[in-house]
Amino acid sequence: MDLTKIPQIKHTASNNFFLLSGPCAIEGETMAMRIAEHIVTITDDLKIPYVFKGSFKKANRSRLDSFTGIGDEKALKILRKVSETFKIPTITDIHTEQDAAIAAKYVDILQIPAFLARQTDLVVAAAETGKTVNIKKGQFMSPDSMKHAVNKVTETGNEQAIITERGAMFGYQDMIVDFRGVPTMQQYAPVVLDVTHSLQQPNQSSGVTGGRPALIGTMARAGIAAGVDGLFIETHFDPANAKSDGANMLDLSLMKKLLTDLVALRTVVNQF
Repeated sequence: MDLTKIPQIKHTASNNFFLLSGPCAIEGETMAMRIAEHIVTITDDLKIPYVFKGSFKKANRSRLDSFTGIGDEKALKILRKVSETFKIPTITDIHTEQDAAIAAKYVDILQIPAFLARQTDLVVAAAETGKTVNIKKGQFMSPDSMKHAVNKVTETGNEQAIITERGAMFGYQDMIVDFRGVPTMQQYAPVVLDVTHSLQQPNQSSGVTGGRPALIGTMARAGIAAGVDGLFIETHFDPANAKSDGANMLDLSLMKKLLTDLVALRTVVNQF
């Protein structure tokens, strides 16, 4: 995968990690623009290659009454406006083969959710759009097994594949990251650590996923020390009232300090 082939991505010569970050779901234009502007300012200052993340719909919800989106086209148009306004690439989840062609008209990277990482038709449909494809490792999959997911992308002739580690199930209601898998998966594609989803506590009796956001800094630093190529961090200026995954998102006000520390750590790691 060649990072420079992602449209509008900046600072690729900085030798920094790249960042996928934004809200879990697009809740509206004002919130998306506010979050994007804040992160763009920080990443430009720190020379971090940045991709704005936002789901145009959430199909894998625990409860029937959970928030799923503001409307597919409306959310996708907001993603395109973010890209056009700030001159940055964008990424969104897809859940069906039909989603691939639709979303590809608006965003630069198509993301395969972890629960769907083995869905051949979905992965192939994403790859055939020619867009970069970010495959989240299933919570039930081994690092070695991700080579087959990547092959589904590359065998279409699309070399633009990314793997995102987002933890493995540890019992019923916790996640754990095995950093031994990072170099294994880097044999197949660049590896991103999904910091915030790795700290989820799923399958709560309430039907609302919990999380441990106080450990975001710890998890992110561990990822940089382990040599990941990129980080995935969901963020919101009001996590307590976010409509999706608020329990494990980073408060936007903490983003600058965290990224500054991570860039400093990356500089040290690059010396080894």
